[in-house]
Amino acid sequence: MTANTIDEVIDILGQIIQESKDGESTFGYFAALYQKVTISIKERLNTNYFDDDERMERLDVVFANRYLKAYASHQRGDKITESWKTAFTLAEDDSVIVLQHLLLGMNAHINLDLGIAASEISDTLSIGDLQSDFNKINEVLAALIEEVQGNLAEIWPTLLWILRLTRKVDDFMVNFSMNLARNGAWKFANELVLEKDQEKRETLILQRDTRVAELTNLIIDRGIVGRIIFMIIRFGERGTPSDKIRALERTIEKAELPVPNSS
Repeated sequence: MTANTIDEVIDILGQIIQESKDGESTFGYFAALYQKVTISIKERLNTNYFDDDERMERLDVVFANRYLKAYASHQRGDKITESWKTAFTLAEDDSVIVLQHLLLGMNAHINLDLGIAASEISDTLSIGDLQSDFNKINEVLAALIEEVQGNLAEIWPTLLWILRLTRKVDDFMVNFSMNLARNGAWKFANELVLEKDQEKRETLILQRDTRVAELTNLIIDRGIVGRIIFMIIRFGERGTPSDKIRALERTIEKAELPVPNSS
C-alpha cells in the first residue's frame, strides 16, 4: 500500500473504501473523507492555487503514505504510532459517531503525520517556502469537514435536531479545531527539520505522538452531558457501516468547497 503519485493515492483509498464496505468496517469513514480531500488537492494543481504544484503533489503523496502504511500495518497487527493505534482502536467502538470517526483520523494524520511529511520533503533552507501551501492543505480539510458536518445533519435527522437544540456539538468542533492550531503541526515540522541528529529526531516524534494520542480525549470524552448528546446522535445513525459509508460519500460529493483560481 505505497503510492508514488496522487492518482495512486486516490486509487488505494478507493480500495480501502471498498474493503470497508465489503467487510462492514468503520475504517471506511475516514478513507472516504480522505479520498475527497486528495481529489480536491489534485483539482487545485495547475490552477495557481498552490505556490509549487510539483512540491505539493510530493507532499501529498508522502503525507498519504503515512496513513496508508498505518492502515496496512494495523490490518496485519504490526506496530504503529500511538496516534493511529488509538484512532483505529476507538474506531472499532460501536458507540462512536461518524463525525468522531472523521476527527479521530484527522487528529492522527494532521497533528502527527503532516509535520513529519513536511519535514521529509524540506530542509532548513526550503521549509519556510512551504508554509503557505502547508496551510492550504489544512484549509481544504477544514472547509470539507465543516461542509460534511452540515450535510450529515440532513442524512441523520437526530444530528440536525441536536444541532438545533444545543450548540454543544458546534462548540465541540470549534474546541477541537482550536487545539489543532494550538498544538502546532507547522511548529512541529520546523522542529524536525532543524534536528539533524536522527536519534533526537525520533525522540521528538515519539514525544509528539504521545501528545497527539492524548488529544483523542477531546474527541471522545465530552463529560456526562456530551456523552448523552453523542449517544442520542449515535442512536439516530441507522444502518450498517457500509450504508453509512455510502451516505458519507454522497454527503462528501455534495460538499461545496472554494473554487480554485484558474491559471
